[in-house]
Amino acid sequence: QVQLVESGGGLVQAGGSLRLSCAASERTFSTYAMGWFRQAPGKERDFVAAISRTGITTYYADSVKGRFTCSRDNAKSTVYLQMNSLKSEDTAVYYCALVSTWPDTTFGPWGQGTQVTVSS
Repeated sequence: QVQLVESGGGLVQAGGSLRLSCAASERTFSTYAMGWFRQAPGKERDFVAAISRTGITTYYADSVKGRFTCSRDNAKSTVYLQMNSLKSEDTAVYYCALVSTWPDTTFGPWGQGTQVTVSS
């Protein structure tokens, strides 16, 4: 099993930026597409972004398109989510996961998540 560890969350004012990281425990991570998801308090987990195995193809939820950028460095077994122009609506716990069916169907373990809080 691949173990995933998210990091980079924090408190930021609206309009600010954060860069999230998701580190995988093994190099076979590079054979999978990866996805980012988020869950706000009292709400269901929502899809945010996905990136293909090679990193060439990405897909974004309409709510973050143009503001968030997903990338990956397979040599470091890490995927990233650059979040710009943050809004209060982006406040959530962010998770990464292996993608089984493009773009938002997942399998395997979730990471522990990283909290992103955007002040109004």
